[in-house]
Amino acid sequence: MTGCPADDTAVLNALFADSPQGLFVFDAEQKVTRYNPSGRGVRGLPAGDVVGHGVDDFVPGFAAGELGRLVGDALRTGEPLRGRLVRGRSPSEPWRTLAVEVSLFPLPDRGGGVPGLVGVVEDVTERQAAADRLAVLGAVHRTVGSTLEVRTTAGELVHALVPGFADAAAVDLLEDGPAGEGHRAGPVPSDAPLRRTAFAPPTVPTSRKQDDSRPFPFPTPYTQALNDTRARLLQVSPDDPWLAAGPDDFAPLIAAEVHSMIVAPLMARGTVLGLLTLYRVRTDPFEEADLDVARQAAATASAHLDNALRYRREHTVASALQRRLQPGEIPRLTAVETSHVYLPEGAGGAWFDVVPLSGTRVALVVGDVTGHGIEAAATMGQLRVALRTLALQDLEPDELLTHLDEVAAQLPATAGTGTDTDTPDADRCVATCAIAVYDPVSRQCALIRAGHPAPVLVDPDGCPLDVDVPRGPALGAGGGQVFTPVVVQLAPGSLLAVCTAGLLASRGEDEEAARRDVEHVLATPARPLRELCDTCVYRMAPSRSDDAVLLLARTHALPPDRVADWTLPRDVSVVGTARRLVDQQLTVWHLQEAAYATELIVSELVTNAIRYGRGPVRLRLIHDQGRLLAEVTDANSVSPHLRHARDSDEGGRGLYIVMRLSSRWGVRHSRRDKTIWSEQRLDGTSPDPFALMGAFGLDTAEL
Repeated sequence: MTGCPADDTAVLNALFADSPQGLFVFDAEQKVTRYNPSGRGVRGLPAGDVVGHGVDDFVPGFAAGELGRLVGDALRTGEPLRGRLVRGRSPSEPWRTLAVEVSLFPLPDRGGGVPGLVGVVEDVTERQAAADRLAVLGAVHRTVGSTLEVRTTAGELVHALVPGFADAAAVDLLEDGPAGEGHRAGPVPSDAPLRRTAFAPPTVPTSRKQDDSRPFPFPTPYTQALNDTRARLLQVSPDDPWLAAGPDDFAPLIAAEVHSMIVAPLMARGTVLGLLTLYRVRTDPFEEADLDVARQAAATASAHLDNALRYRREHTVASALQRRLQPGEIPRLTAVETSHVYLPEGAGGAWFDVVPLSGTRVALVVGDVTGHGIEAAATMGQLRVALRTLALQDLEPDELLTHLDEVAAQLPATAGTGTDTDTPDADRCVATCAIAVYDPVSRQCALIRAGHPAPVLVDPDGCPLDVDVPRGPALGAGGGQVFTPVVVQLAPGSLLAVCTAGLLASRGEDEEAARRDVEHVLATPARPLRELCDTCVYRMAPSRSDDAVLLLARTHALPPDRVADWTLPRDVSVVGTARRLVDQQLTVWHLQEAAYATELIVSELVTNAIRYGRGPVRLRLIHDQGRLLAEVTDANSVSPHLRHARDSDEGGRGLYIVMRLSSRWGVRHSRRDKTIWSEQRLDGTSPDPFALMGAFGLDTAEL
């Protein structure tokens, strides 16, 4: 059976009556001649408000003139328009924002003109809202967490949410504990202070300023979210009872006409970090679907904030450990005047030390452990203690670095060294180090380095000294690496600068250019050392991502009248001569009260050198800043052995007596000889030599 074709008028009537889409017919003057009154947005409007009017007359909530321009362009060009997304308030429900897709189809006549067109309006509000929410979460995933800095991470979160999702957003984080520890799991007390870490936009008034730290008023949605860790969606009105808990705090919120808000806890690893709060003043309030977006955004940001907080805590602990492991107050020394700059910006393993040595010498040390964090700081502490211990053994600089390299080889590699199971030991780098040992008596300075920037030397006139210090291998490979020292003669008033690579970082890989910058600053050596240190920092502008250390020293020479030096033949008869020389010299120095103890020390040391040494014996006395040093040198490199004599022994007490009469004593080796030295304090705290001799049952006349 063949059906009859439908009447065109009936089809159009059915279409305009039942279509879920909004249909509009416009004439050449952009007036509506027919429309679908059941379409969303115009449903319920009187027909007289639509028919005979331009589109902008009955949809004033859309962007001014936007729909009218689209209709006019289609009539003028005769080109169809498909799927243009337009947003605006609904004419029939002005409290609701619509998202519609507009398509326009011109109706050409037989002469080629366009006397009218058909407009199709499809409501895509829900679909577009879902897409917008996905876009918000995409922005959060894409932009939040670019750094390990807490404030930056919080700022990235609020800017990812404003203005696309919320009109204002705030991140408030709980304060760390008093010892810097993280937060504990469990409900957060209502009086716990939270610090305002980020807020956007800055033009919106708020009672909490940046970095304000105080509890939220109780009881409020903020304290409730902290207590049960559940996100909350609220429609806000001025008569809400919780607003009375803090009228001053919430007055800006009411003044800004906030009508909808979300409070979501920021949580990581079962622990509350703080709160994310979102506010809306726009027409559309938050919906349940928006609450889910806020939860997901908070969860994503919480992971990054937790990483940043943990990094900050570790950085704080590492910096505190690093500072604690640095030398305390630098002692006043005859050899050098020192000053330093220590910038532990990267919480890494940079360190320095000033180590007084025997014979008024001093060791100036700067080192840098590879890597950052607590492990690097701990490794730095181990190396610094090991180096100071080795330096106090009076080892030659190359022997000292060789032993330190063996120590470093036994330490675990810190993060960032690049060490793995496929890396040969020869490429393993634990640390770099540079050492300068200066002797104010001879004015000689021994320089040596292990993978470290070379020291900078400037003479008293400000002219740089061209000294080539061979760059030895970095510490950590072990296996007897070769380190070569260089010895230079320095005039009194010379400047010596030792620094880490972090100070030279502004020049990149160009170490020579960086050295010239330092030389330029030191070209006026008469300026105070502290001022020179600061100027170096200003000029070099070291990187804030790495530690920077600068140790600056101005050399001095010990006055010749403070040193007495004799060479004696290897004969037992010279012991008495040595005592007489000591007595005469101490009389010249007005130190007669120290004569007996010093003569006893020198007698024992000279006797020991004659009995066990080789070649002539060299005796030297040094009077320096409240102390008296006695040194005896012979050509035998074998160290003496300290032992406690039995009551029946005739000898064996010599070195023990020296030890008891000295505040410090030791043995210093060189490649040609050895020196046994003794140091006495001249402040009256040294032991009474007469009482000591009596304790050993010895007659003082034996001296």
